[in-house]
Amino acid sequence: MKEINEIGCRCGQVRLVLSGAPIISTECCCSSCRQAGARLEQLEGAAPILGEHGTTRFVLYRKDRVTFLGGLDGLREFRLSPDAGTRRVVATCCNTPVFLDFKGGHWFSLYAGLWPQEALPPVEMRTMTSDLPDPSVLPGDVPNRKHQSVSFFAKLLGAWMAMGFRSPYLPVGGKLEA
Repeated sequence: MKEINEIGCRCGQVRLVLSGAPIISTECCCSSCRQAGARLEQLEGAAPILGEHGTTRFVLYRKDRVTFLGGLDGLREFRLSPDAGTRRVVATCCNTPVFLDFKGGHWFSLYAGLWPQEALPPVEMRTMTSDLPDPSVLPGDVPNRKHQSVSFFAKLLGAWMAMGFRSPYLPVGGKLEA
């Protein structure tokens, strides 16, 4: 894996600088990530989001370790429903998903498509495999957790403690219908 600290959308208008190591690199198998991925893949010019088995690849970073260098004005949020607690933020310049943000969360789940393939951190685990129609199709190369594991939550808690229990919010330029 080639280490880099600057990533961005496919066309380069949205750019981010990362500092420090990620919290974890994971593939999510939950129903909402699969549903959102399928809808966002339908946007004009969008790249594939869902992996071979319906997983969505994320690299989780503390919000205080992500700096946006440009393109904030082109970010729009997508929610599966108006009252959804999660928002998926997309760079509308090229319809690249940038991050998933949980209400009150202290981390960004950055979409894997922001990294050049050779620099993408390797997957450490898959979560929410119980939501898949047939989880037995998943390879056994990393732990395939039915739900988020205790170690997953411990990593998130450790990151939150290191941030002084802050949960910054990044406003974006509006909503995206997909």
